[in-house]
Amino acid sequence: MMIKKLMKSILFIMTMIIATSANAQTGTSQNLSAKQQALVRISAVTAKGDLSKLKIELNAGLEAGLTINQIRETIVHLYAYAGFPRSIRGLQTLMTVVDERKAKSINDEKGAEASPINDGHSKYERGKAILEELTGTSETGSKTGYAAFAPEIEVFLKEHLFADIFERDVLTYTERELVTISVLSSIGGVEPMLRSHLNICLNVGLSPSQLQQFVGLISSSIGKEEAKSAQAILDEVLKSRK
Repeated sequence: MMIKKLMKSILFIMTMIIATSANAQTGTSQNLSAKQQALVRISAVTAKGDLSKLKIELNAGLEAGLTINQIRETIVHLYAYAGFPRSIRGLQTLMTVVDERKAKSINDEKGAEASPINDGHSKYERGKAILEELTGTSETGSKTGYAAFAPEIEVFLKEHLFADIFERDVLTYTERELVTISVLSSIGGVEPMLRSHLNICLNVGLSPSQLQQFVGLISSSIGKEEAKSAQAILDEVLKSRK
C-alpha cells in the first residue's frame, strides 16, 4: 500500500513538472508578469500624456524590476505610434524619476544596451523579414491599399519601424507588441492597426487570457471607454482565430 501511494505521488509530481515545462515553452501562462503589466501601464499613460500618473507608473515599473534601459526603450518605441512629443515628454519624466530615486539613495539597474546589428542585408529586407516573422505571412505580390497609394510610407515602415526599432534587442518582440497595443488602445481611432497587432500578440506567444488581462489594465490605467473599444477588437480577433 505504501509503495502504491509513493508511486502515485511520484506520478503526480512528474505530471506537474511536465505541464509546467510545456506552459513555459509555449507561452501559455494565464497571467502577464509584473514587468509586463508595468510595460502596459507605462505605455498607455505615456501615450495619453498624463505625466503625473506616469511618474507613479515609472516608479512602480522600476520597483517591479524593469531596468532603466527597458523603460527608456519602451518610451522610444512608442513614438512610432504616438509621436515624438509624447515620447520626449515621457523620456523627460523618466529622467526626473530616476534622479529623484537617486536622491533617495535608490540606485536602479541601468540594464543592457542594444546590441550592434551585424547583418549585411538592407534595412528594407531586414524589416520585411521581421514583419513576416511577426505576422506569419509572406510579403509577396503587388502592393495594395495605403502601400500602393503612398509607397514611401511602406518603405519607411519596413526600414524604420521594423528594422531600426523592432530589431533592437533591449525588448523582446512580445514586450514590443504589448507596448504597441497599449499605445494603440490609449490613443483610439486606430482599430485596424490594433486588430493587426493583437493578432501578432497571439503569434508571438501571448495567450487569450493574457490579452484579456491587458484590457483590464487599460481600464484601470486609462479608462473604461478605451478598454471597451479594445475589448470589442479583441473579441473579434479571438473569434476569427477559432
